Amino acid sequence: MTAPLATPFSPATDGLTVGRGALRQLHASLLRDAADHAIAILQEAGFAAGQGVFQAFCAWLPGQLGVARPDEVDAAQMNDVLSAFFLAIGWGAVSVAPLGNAALVVDSTDWVEADPGSADIPMCYFSSGMLSDFLGRLSGEPVAVMEVECRSRNDERCRFLSASPDTLNVVYEQMTQGRTYDEVLGDRG
Repeated sequence: MTAPLATPFSPATDGLTVGRGALRQLHASLLRDAADHAIAILQEAGFAAGQGVFQAFCAWLPGQLGVARPDEVDAAQMNDVLSAFFLAIGWGAVSVAPLGNAALVVDSTDWVEADPGSADIPMCYFSSGMLSDFLGRLSGEPVAVMEVECRSRNDERCRFLSASPDTLNVVYEQMTQGRTYDEVLGDRG
């Protein structure tokens, strides 16, 4: 009998690991069998997953940074910390930066939910829900997330906007009228 392999990170959460294949199959099955409800179901499931991802982040921090809570992370380090965390748990590397005064952008060139060349619109619905809950817990405020660029439609990156629900409602409405998210968020600063 051999000793079990030690893993560098073992989060103490209520979560399960779901692989890329399972997430893609969930997308495909919902879009095939419940197309009218697929987006809402994926977003809601992602939102429910946010708590477990946040718990994993809290469990990961002491071993990586020697801090017990997310609010102990220096704001100047947060981009690198979030990128290392999401990469470590298999979602992909991210960069996080402000966009104007009203939003953050979360960018990734290797985001796991994206299926390059498979869609005409952004398709990381599960991730949008998960990031909404995760970033809301991290900030202590309600946060909405909307994907505006996606590798699934052959964009160079997946780009998620994170802001207050009211702000993202305005961004969405203005985008349906032909404005870009950069234009709208520039007006809201």
